[in-house]
Amino acid sequence: MQRAVPLSLTMQESIQQNTFLKEKDKLLGFIRGRVSSTEEAEDILQDVFVQFVTGFDGIESLDRITSWLYSVARNKIIDRYRREASRPQRSDLEGTFAADEDVPLSLQDILPDLGNTPESSMLREAIWEEIMMALDELPTEQREIFILNEMEEKSFREVSDQTGVSINTLLSRKRYAILSLRRRLQKFYNDVVDG
Repeated sequence: MQRAVPLSLTMQESIQQNTFLKEKDKLLGFIRGRVSSTEEAEDILQDVFVQFVTGFDGIESLDRITSWLYSVARNKIIDRYRREASRPQRSDLEGTFAADEDVPLSLQDILPDLGNTPESSMLREAIWEEIMMALDELPTEQREIFILNEMEEKSFREVSDQTGVSINTLLSRKRYAILSLRRRLQKFYNDVVDG
C-alpha cells in the first residue's frame, strides 16, 4: 500500500537528509559488526542510502523507514558474502591440519550443492540468511577469523602477522566457527527439508 498523500520533492529531500543524519552512525555500526573492514562497511552504507533515495517512493510508511534501512543493509551484507563465497577459495593450510582431515575448514565444505531451479534459489537465499544469523552468534574471535579468511581471503599467516595471534590459534578458531555453522545449517536443513 502506497502513502495516501504524495510528498513534495522538498519534503522528500528533507526526510531523506534527516533520516541519513539520524541513522547513519547506528547503521554503520550494525554493518561494521558484520563485515571485516570499515571501508567495506562504508561502501555498503553508501549503497543502502543510494537505494533509500532511489526507492523512497516504494517505502510504505514513514514510520517503517528505519526497519526498511536495516533490512536493505542486511540484504547488501548477504549479497557481499554470497559474492565472496562463490569465488574459488585459496587454501594456505600447508598440512597444518593433517591430524583432523575430517574437520571441514571452509564454508564451501559445508554448503550444499544446489542446482539452478527457482526452489534451489529460494533455499540458497534462506541458507545465507541462516549463515548471517549464525555469524552474529559466534564469539567475536571466531567471527573475525572466519570473515578475514573466508570473505577477505586473507591467509592465516597474514592474519597472524597482522594480529600477533598464532596460526594454530587462528586455525582452531576458524574450525570452531565452521563446526558451529555446520551444526546450525544441519538443524536448518532438517527443519526445512525434512520438516
